[in-house]
Amino acid sequence: MVSNLLKYILGVFLAIVVLIGGGVATALYFMNRTGIAPTKPIFANDSPEIKAQAPKTPGASPAPTPVEAQTPQPNATPTLSPDTAESKKPLPAGAYKARVTWSKGLSLRAEPKQDSGRVGGVGLNQKIIVLEETEDKVWQKIRLEGTDTEGWVKAGNTQKVDAQDNSQPTQQ
Repeated sequence: MVSNLLKYILGVFLAIVVLIGGGVATALYFMNRTGIAPTKPIFANDSPEIKAQAPKTPGASPAPTPVEAQTPQPNATPTLSPDTAESKKPLPAGAYKARVTWSKGLSLRAEPKQDSGRVGGVGLNQKIIVLEETEDKVWQKIRLEGTDTEGWVKAGNTQKVDAQDNSQPTQQ
């Protein structure tokens, strides 16, 4: 009977030792894996020099050499005076001048749909010309005053102004 009790205690003790040893080994393995820095990712738009220098094996990454920065050339959009822009494109019947009232500005879209491509933006209090509205009155086609830039914005975010109104409306 003492022999069976001793075997039972020894079995429990060995089970605890094996579990603790396995836990410590697993913890050490994962702690060592998190200490290794990952390799630098290579993206499709990286220059060929960086791709050629990319390390083939993880761990030993050579220091990248500086590559000349490519300066993007901005797209020039001509700004015209209000008289020139309006004389180039005549206003349709029912068009009126307005001002943006949405505090964060508006996204100018190519079509009167939320998922349509963005073609620009309009800031708060910027003067615009409302050219037309959709039948359901959800979208307005506008032209930025002084330019030929046209697009669609959500209705309800503009306020009609008089032709001689130059004052800034109060913010809400």
